[in-house]
Amino acid sequence: MGRVPLRRSLLTRLLATSMLIAVCAIAATAWLTVQLTTRAVTREQSRNLSADTDVYDALIGYAATHRTWDGVDVTVRRLAELTGRRIVLTTPERRPLTGASDGAPGASAVPTANVDPLYLDAGLSRDLGGRIDPRAVGPYLLPAAERATLRATADAQVACLRLQGAQAKVEETPSGRPVVRMLSADVDGAAYARCPAKLLTPTATERPALEALTAVVRDCLGERGAGITVTPVFTLDYGAAAPSPPEPAAPDGAVRAQPSAAVDDRPRPAPDEEFARFARQCLEDGRREQLRPFVAPPALIFVTGPAAAAQPAVTLSPANTLRIAGTTGVILVLAFLATVLVGVRLVRPLRLLTDAASLPLDRQEPVPVTTRDEIGRLAAAFNDLSARRRDSERQRTAMVSDIAHELRTPLTNIRSWLEAARDGVTAVDPQVLDLLVEESVLLHHVVDDLRDLAAADAGKLRVHPEPTFVRDAVTQVLDAHRGAAEAAGVALLVDPEAADPEAIVDPVRLRQLVGNLVSNAVRHTPAGGSVTVRIALRDGRLIIDVCDTGGGIAAEDLPRVFERFWRADTSRSRETGGSGLGLSIARQIARAHAGDLTVTSEPGVGTVFTVDIAGS
Repeated sequence: MGRVPLRRSLLTRLLATSMLIAVCAIAATAWLTVQLTTRAVTREQSRNLSADTDVYDALIGYAATHRTWDGVDVTVRRLAELTGRRIVLTTPERRPLTGASDGAPGASAVPTANVDPLYLDAGLSRDLGGRIDPRAVGPYLLPAAERATLRATADAQVACLRLQGAQAKVEETPSGRPVVRMLSADVDGAAYARCPAKLLTPTATERPALEALTAVVRDCLGERGAGITVTPVFTLDYGAAAPSPPEPAAPDGAVRAQPSAAVDDRPRPAPDEEFARFARQCLEDGRREQLRPFVAPPALIFVTGPAAAAQPAVTLSPANTLRIAGTTGVILVLAFLATVLVGVRLVRPLRLLTDAASLPLDRQEPVPVTTRDEIGRLAAAFNDLSARRRDSERQRTAMVSDIAHELRTPLTNIRSWLEAARDGVTAVDPQVLDLLVEESVLLHHVVDDLRDLAAADAGKLRVHPEPTFVRDAVTQVLDAHRGAAEAAGVALLVDPEAADPEAIVDPVRLRQLVGNLVSNAVRHTPAGGSVTVRIALRDGRLIIDVCDTGGGIAAEDLPRVFERFWRADTSRSRETGGSGLGLSIARQIARAHAGDLTVTSEPGVGTVFTVDIAGS
């Protein structure tokens, strides 16, 4: 066998595939580099926005804790140094408050944001609790003594909740008031009931301010505001009229404050959503009115400076293209060398397999299995295939020899008697004719058996199932073999307790199958023994057992019972065996009925052949 053309070689295809992958990888890398650089610029722009947010948050914090903008210069200069930006703070009329030594922004300049702690900018604010900055506390700033008292109350509630299996922690608000936040959502109300707290009781500092805020809210709501009060955490207690409306959902990752009011299980009707929304708006407006004297007035902030977007650091310019091409060439050379080395290692064992397969069968030797990859598995499979091929060839040779032996004996006898009759040595009397007919029948039987086996091997052994009374068919078989059995002194019996089922089988093939088993049993059962047939129909399966009281089969011979031309008697005498094909044909018939034929045997006791086929 000649060499594979280079264009069809596995090495060539492997090399081409590797080069294609390398080229695609390099092109993708170049594209990805440009994309990542552009993305880096986008992130830089995002950082600029983050810097704007930092500036806005710092100035909002200053405004929330100061009544005027006096002294904000220090904060503005520090922010300008940290961000590298120019920061200008002006009044709403654009009169500079600070940072405008080189001129105030023009009338056409767009402010970065409006700085007012009572009206937060949703785009820049980091506080997700509402439009009022929580650092604007005004008259609600608690002294140290009240903070310590409330903190002790909150710590006691957290300790109690933990004993109930609820995880919680204490957080302090900018006013100094602690709140208990739950860390686990699946806590029942009974846990709160067993851990009461008085965190919603106003302190002496908060009471006047809360009363004033409650009056503003009631005045805003009119008649429906009667009975409503404002809690120290700025929620509405609707009193007997209705409970506090559902709080807005906490943002992702946040934990909701769990006030001690949660333990109040008094039945209260829920307010309508429209009224609850209006009440919350009245509360927010009242807080702004109350806090306005305690915070700095609104201002405008202008953040400018070197904010021009950076250009991508990597572009497909001629110089960069040349660098990419050079890198591509180096990678292609390395990929080529690596592919050649790997390809040679892959192709070498394939060539060994090819050479071994080309050798004649008598000269084939196992190829070495040096790896455990696909090539190694292929080599192992080739060795297995070669071994099975040699076994098949030996079986084929033995089968041809067996067939020749089976045919030679009757043909030799026929020829001998015919030659003797022709030469006048023997007279052609009825006895000689009976002998010739017997040998011809035997010869015909061998040929029929071979034909059945050939049909089974080709998958053409056809069966024609039809409703059949199995006991009747078995009785017919036993009647046909009763003469030979009586001559051998063997009793043929049907188990009296055997069923008489009607099964869907091929009656002709069934009689042939049982006949082969009965004939085989009679031949191997000594005089005075018996052959018994048992019949049963279980779960739609037809079970037929042919039991003899012969000498049995040795355990080492059981696997070979169904081999063609095999006989336990090595002398191959016809007195102890027929053509050697009966059991093989019987198993093929059973398998054609979607079943099988098995055997069990105990030396000195007997043998049982079991037919298990589809009966419905």
